[in-house]
Amino acid sequence: MTTHDEYVSVRYLVDDVQAATDFYTTHLGFTLRTSAVPAFADVTRGRLRLLLSGPASSGARATPKETAVAGGNRIHLAFDDLDAEIARLRSTGLSFRSEVVAGPGGRQVLLADPAGNLIELFQPAPRPTTPAGSGQGHH
Repeated sequence: MTTHDEYVSVRYLVDDVQAATDFYTTHLGFTLRTSAVPAFADVTRGRLRLLLSGPASSGARATPKETAVAGGNRIHLAFDDLDAEIARLRSTGLSFRSEVVAGPGGRQVLLADPAGNLIELFQPAPRPTTPAGSGQGHH
């Protein structure tokens, strides 16, 4: 399996590749895959490969100036216990960019990396269970 098939890749433009690498590996369970600090590093978590591109990287140089800012795009990380994850991250000194918001699909809160890119921490709503033999399929 090639890297192209193995991972889903997301590129984040960051102003400090080392700070971004430290943030994702220390706080959110990513593993460093490649480091070419200060230009570039990539970190992985499961099938997600996050490309951390500094100002000198080709990814940053190819990006139009008006779009080279941290924005509303975000990665989405799911957790079984959102409250425990929030408490763990707060205990390390991190603060959040939003309060916990609940909706039909679950609960979420936003965190930002050192460059201001958003990370959504999400806990899916409990799925209704149907009694065995009721004829209801799983959706």
